[in-house]
Amino acid sequence: MINYNKKFSLKGKKAVVVGGAGLIGKEVVAALAQAGARVVIADIDGKSAKSLVDKHKDNSLSVEYYPLDVSDLDILKSKLIDIFKKLKGFDVWVNCAYPKTKDFACPVENITLESWQKNIDMHLNSYSLLSKYAAELMKKTGGSIINFGSIYGVVGNDPRLYEGTKITTSMAYTAIKGGIVNVGRYLAAYFGKYNIRVNTVCPGGVFNNQDPVFVKKYSERTPLKRMALPQDIAPVVLFLASDAASYITGATIMVDGGWTCI
Repeated sequence: MINYNKKFSLKGKKAVVVGGAGLIGKEVVAALAQAGARVVIADIDGKSAKSLVDKHKDNSLSVEYYPLDVSDLDILKSKLIDIFKKLKGFDVWVNCAYPKTKDFACPVENITLESWQKNIDMHLNSYSLLSKYAAELMKKTGGSIINFGSIYGVVGNDPRLYEGTKITTSMAYTAIKGGIVNVGRYLAAYFGKYNIRVNTVCPGGVFNNQDPVFVKKYSERTPLKRMALPQDIAPVVLFLASDAASYITGATIMVDGGWTCI
């Protein structure tokens, strides 16, 4: 009889979570570590990351920190190789960082070429390059690469939700997340012969103490009548990282409370 519980275990696996100190990333780190993985938080926020490391050590979980600034594209390959050598390989790579400029969410009319290019570089290009580099290193062993997209990488945004609030949406964000979704498909097809799986998780809006007007409108638009929580998303990453998802690659997994089904 197949032991299905074992398929969800990451015991003996090594995982890297880029952006692992962030709102969603820290829950992803917890999920992977609790499943038995040795987890590296690769993040620019050393203070938050080290605090998480201490917290997980208190619970006898294997979590460590590696400083990484994804906005510096020139160093990404060497940094990734360094992590690979330190861990003596890795089985799971998660791109969960959310780098952006201060004017990232400015109105469409105010977007500058410099801002547009910088955000594409920091977010879309860093995800794409890190995924490519990780896949190249995984060729001998196989593994799972998980990228974070968004509902706004699959469908258009609804500007009516932001009326009456100070919240704005980013045109660059839609280009970035749409690109991440399709790059994932490309890499899944290209590296599948090496038993490397590449999938994209697309969350809906995640609650983070936003304007109550927006939260109300967003929740009313969503079939499950609420915004997502980080703990709604982390288990999906755990599933895709595990052997339970061994025949899933090139997929775009919506974790949106039904937002994109209507």
